[in-house]
Amino acid sequence: MSLDPRRVLIFRDVARAGSISAAARELGWTQPAVSQHLGRLERDAGGPLLLRGPSGVSLTDAGRALLHRADAIAAELHLAEEEQAAFAQLRGGRVRLVAFPSAAATLVPDAIGALAERHPEVSVGLDEAEPPEAMAALLAGDADLAVVFGYDGRPAGLGALTWRPLTDEAVGLVVPSGSTPPSGLDDLAEAEWIGGCVRCRTHLVECCERAGFMPRLRHTTDDYVVVQNLVARGLGVTMLPASALAAYRHPDVQVVDLPGLGRRHLGLVHRPGAEVVPATAALMAELVAVVDPAAASTSPPRPAATIHGWRRSRR
Repeated sequence: MSLDPRRVLIFRDVARAGSISAAARELGWTQPAVSQHLGRLERDAGGPLLLRGPSGVSLTDAGRALLHRADAIAAELHLAEEEQAAFAQLRGGRVRLVAFPSAAATLVPDAIGALAERHPEVSVGLDEAEPPEAMAALLAGDADLAVVFGYDGRPAGLGALTWRPLTDEAVGLVVPSGSTPPSGLDDLAEAEWIGGCVRCRTHLVECCERAGFMPRLRHTTDDYVVVQNLVARGLGVTMLPASALAAYRHPDVQVVDLPGLGRRHLGLVHRPGAEVVPATAALMAELVAVVDPAAASTSPPRPAATIHGWRRSRR
């Protein structure tokens, strides 16, 4: 059995689009042409990969297995395209970046802006996602680079992905302004708490458990603006890392430094080999330079800044 890589990628387009007609429109082909390639691929594969229906297509078990391989092929082809951009000395190329919200609001804009000034023809697309979704996007070939975090160390679930530490940051207790600062977490055993994303909420619970109590989580939200508004109105207390407080600081909250709150570790994650792709490597260097200016490489004077399109979606 020999599978045509081109047909495998056409199959991936159909699986991702959800129907043959939608994939045909994206490819700029006719629907019969796409169907013909799929039919030949299924004959070569020895069985059906897709189940056709009035509402679209669904994957067979064999189709799901092939889609996983097709994602890897697409990712490797994208790396090959970016490597070829090296011959033009970064006159072109595209980096698909994923970052969690507070990083997307703080260090990422500075890095993208610096890259746009140094290499205005390199395009960066930004998407917001929490670490598990960001790492899934890397593995699926839908992203090149991700800014992720873990508490008291690297994030879980890295698998075959490469991790590069960026920095670590303090976690502070956030309480309403004017309230009496606690001397320890155990002073807040009877307080109502506000939890963040799953990872932040898990860290909060673990810190409280070490202090001898289980926190009463009254509210949960992964939006640090909402969190601080709730705290400002006396509706609970919480823990937030420094970058979330740098991105937004409500005037009616105060941050208390307490022992035992741990630290959040920020880093870059990518597929092995992506670090040698020129456009990706250039963005990695700018992200490192934002947190460690001494690491910035010497470069010629920057040209006038240009506007680059970039995508942002709240998850």
